[in-house]
Amino acid sequence: MKISFLKSSPLLLAAAFAALSFSAPGDPWIVPEKNAKMPNPVKSSPASIADGKALWAKNCQSCHGKAGEGDGSKAAQLKTQPPNFTSADFQKQTDGALFYKTSEGRNDMPSFKKKLPDAEDIWNLVNYMRTFKK
Repeated sequence: MKISFLKSSPLLLAAAFAALSFSAPGDPWIVPEKNAKMPNPVKSSPASIADGKALWAKNCQSCHGKAGEGDGSKAAQLKTQPPNFTSADFQKQTDGALFYKTSEGRNDMPSFKKKLPDAEDIWNLVNYMRTFKK
């Protein structure tokens, strides 16, 4: 039985979307432009950084390490190596991109939008991530 292209198109489209929803380790993490351009509404301050540091110790350190170098105690158990937040490549990302990635998650990186529903907490984490420069 021959299936016409038009009849099989929805199946092909569904298969393509399913394949794209699973990204392989090392695939670039593309952030939607509107999210990447989102400005950080929380001014980086000692209080914001202290709040971000406390959230980091509780939620991020086990995978990303105390100093953000991707060497946390759980890092070896992951399929992908957590990034080194001290690298120039990481630090050149916009605050909006870091907020999006923290909120949404991908692969081994869990979504934190339910665990940290107050957006200010995630912005404080972003401010703290900025302290990991070498």
